[in-house]
Amino acid sequence: TVRIIPISHATAAIAWGAATLYTDPTGGADAFVGQSPPSIIFLTDIHGDHLSTSTIAAVIGSASIIAPQAVKDLLPADLAARTKVMKNGDSLVEQGFTILAMPMYNLPESEDSRHVKGRGNGYVIEKDGERVYVAGDTAGIPEMRALANIDIALIPMNLPYTMGVEEAANAVIDFKPKTVYPYHYRGQDGLADVEKFKQLVNAGDPKIEVVLANWYPGN
Repeated sequence: TVRIIPISHATAAIAWGAATLYTDPTGGADAFVGQSPPSIIFLTDIHGDHLSTSTIAAVIGSASIIAPQAVKDLLPADLAARTKVMKNGDSLVEQGFTILAMPMYNLPESEDSRHVKGRGNGYVIEKDGERVYVAGDTAGIPEMRALANIDIALIPMNLPYTMGVEEAANAVIDFKPKTVYPYHYRGQDGLADVEKFKQLVNAGDPKIEVVLANWYPGN
């Protein structure tokens, strides 16, 4: 009942029963032509590849927004008024979905890192016994490795912003989602080697399905 629809980079539409969830919508309305309108929009962090207020305004329709405080602070008043703030560790129920806000941060931790602990959110989203993890911009942190019973995971891998292919594969092998999608894998040196990621994951645990979807149309 859950289908991951790649839009670009960190942006996805998640078709889940009668609902559609958008993660970090960017690219303007044109990027979502043919997609169902969102029920909930999840925002993870403040950077431009995750936060496009013009895109949110263009696609929001009747959706609610879930975001960390640092993101809400950057939203125009009309969008901020429709936003429910979650901090790391918070949980809530929205439109029948149980949502847990996960930490997302760089390792080693540093006050001047690109992603400091506590500013942004990853999300574990659950409904009818299915659990989806949207990791956001993060390293292979202990909180990720401690997850259990994840059906689908979206995992980033683009140094120096998140983590390398090897670290991502090692973390995935630790928490063993049924299915993993590498996403957010464009970095300073181009696209990460997701084929290598797939090989490493399947060498460590052949039961994990690795789906290599097209997050970068035209590349």
